[in-house]
Amino acid sequence: MTVKINDGCIGCGACASICEEVFTVDDVATVNEAAVEANMDCVKEAAESCPVGVIEIE
Repeated sequence: MTVKINDGCIGCGACASICEEVFTVDDVATVNEAAVEANMDCVKEAAESCPVGVIEIE
């Protein structure tokens, strides 16, 4: 599985607070792809919690 941050991220930090192993936020969120598989539960929770819906799981 891959996780992608689409255009429109507002850098609110919700994803990083839910799943800090995978998401980091400076101006916008970035994904640590190496940690995705081991943390799929919190990745899915972060995607569902994103206020602008820009986290895409493929």
